[in-house]
Amino acid sequence: MNLGIIGYGARIRHVAEEIRKQDPSVRIAAICDPKGEQIAESFRLEGLEPPAMYATPEELLEHPDLQGVLIGTRCSLHTEMALKVLPTGIPLFLEKPVSITIEEAHRLKRGYEEGKSDVVVSFPLRVTSIVKLVKEIVDSGKIGTVEHVQAINNVPYGGVYYHNWYRNEKETGGLFLQKATHDFDYINHVLGLKPVRVCAMTSKQIFKGDKPAGLTCPACDEKHTCMESVVTHAKGRHAGDACAFAVDTGNEDSGSALIQYESGMHVSYSQNFFARRKAGARGARFLGYAGTLEFDFMTGLIKVYMHHTPRVETYELEHGEGHFGGDAALARNFTELMSGTGRSVSTLGEGLLSALMCIRATESARTGSFQEIAWEDARYGLQTALT
Repeated sequence: MNLGIIGYGARIRHVAEEIRKQDPSVRIAAICDPKGEQIAESFRLEGLEPPAMYATPEELLEHPDLQGVLIGTRCSLHTEMALKVLPTGIPLFLEKPVSITIEEAHRLKRGYEEGKSDVVVSFPLRVTSIVKLVKEIVDSGKIGTVEHVQAINNVPYGGVYYHNWYRNEKETGGLFLQKATHDFDYINHVLGLKPVRVCAMTSKQIFKGDKPAGLTCPACDEKHTCMESVVTHAKGRHAGDACAFAVDTGNEDSGSALIQYESGMHVSYSQNFFARRKAGARGARFLGYAGTLEFDFMTGLIKVYMHHTPRVETYELEHGEGHFGGDAALARNFTELMSGTGRSVSTLGEGLLSALMCIRATESARTGSFQEIAWEDARYGLQTALT
């Protein structure tokens, strides 16, 4: 089966590799990327025949016999590129966030309703073994109906959001769309409830300063003493070398949101980008009247505390590679779409819902107001009704 790729960045290269692990018959047949010549040369250096290189996505989509298309551009182009693919009927793997503005989400919603392509959105956390087990326990009724959720994401590699292009909020839509979109999605998935409104707050307490715009770590006179310097410390995932304490450093460094659901219960969520090392944590507590379930992706542990009997159940799961094993599960699902043997486990409707929640949270933090989240069933049983 033949893949076409629009935007051949590090993340989508990893996704393509995972797809080929799931089905070795899959090959990259076509790429559209501004760095096409460099990409072709990288294939040659590995002793491989380069795929066909195209200057525009329209040309790529005319390539004969594509069974799937992956979109891995920067976030600001996700909607625009997806709208080119949806009418073709070719299965689409779309990186998150699916949109970064309300206007984009409106356009993508219309394209989704009118389009022919099945879509897998890059939400790997919902298909990890640990979230599958969490949902299984919650659905069993063991802890009772979930009436409160406390979720956290303390990011130990947070420097990535200040050292390179991720610091440009015009490209990313902000850190709720970059990180919380995953967490909001798996929480929605476990609860099976409709979110109805959100309020949020952000802070920028650490990654700010008076260093000049455009300064890089190698050019800084504090490069050997600064704890964020990429000269003396590990760069971390996808990190560049822009100064994290310059006047042009974007992004808050912590944020929190309260989300109310249709039943009246609410979720509290908090994310932080200056926690480091063992302080990193990502997971949640789901509380019912009969018990509390807590889990952490990083430790692979689930604990269920029964409220009315002296019993604690502990489950330990092995770590998977790539988003705790979620990348492999999504890749397997996409091969099923390509071969016509399955349906998406992470639909564009769910991608739109999570994006809307993040966009509304960002707006709430900016204005100090509650923001409504309106949505309805339309195509796959979970599609956003943007207002």
